[in-house]
Amino acid sequence: MKTLFGVESVKNTQSIDLVIKLEEWSKDKQYDRMGLEEQYIEFLGNKVVCHSIPIRPGRNLAIICEAAAVNYRQKKMGYNAAQELYNRVTNGLKKAGN
Repeated sequence: MKTLFGVESVKNTQSIDLVIKLEEWSKDKQYDRMGLEEQYIEFLGNKVVCHSIPIRPGRNLAIICEAAAVNYRQKKMGYNAAQELYNRVTNGLKKAGN
């Protein structure tokens, strides 16, 4: 890589913060569509957040992976979109029930 793209394109070290596992979608499997629970995978004794994303042919994988990365970054910055949606829905249901 260094000879092909130059010294600037290679890093000596890099940390992995997020793993995205793409798997073929199966109608028989249950998927966590909200993302409220974190899943982890272990590399060399380090736990890393892991998202298993079901995919089907014809989907834009770049956009799917980018959305997962942005969501992870927002979580690290203190905003959990899935938790916010869950809270809004449950509060709306409570108000509708009264």
